[in-house]
Amino acid sequence: MTDKLKDANMDFLFDAILQLQDREECYKFFEDLCTVNELKSISQRVVVAKMLTEKRVYSDIVAATGASTATISRVNRSLSYGEGGYDIVFKRMS
Repeated sequence: MTDKLKDANMDFLFDAILQLQDREECYKFFEDLCTVNELKSISQRVVVAKMLTEKRVYSDIVAATGASTATISRVNRSLSYGEGGYDIVFKRMS
């Protein structure tokens, strides 16, 4: 999948994100970049992924995040068959 994403525009986006130095800068940049709904969806997926790595059951995740079971399943597939991006981030956060 990564090869399908790689292009100059994506490189520019990721290079821009890597310039952010703190949470406040992230808020400013992402609020300019994304809609509120896009940001809420992205943040929800990250929380769902964290909960899945903690072996939480779907019903607990739905109750805590409001995510649909389809979203939880999609995130679970990414955890199982994805590129390992969630793992990288969660290891660095702990």
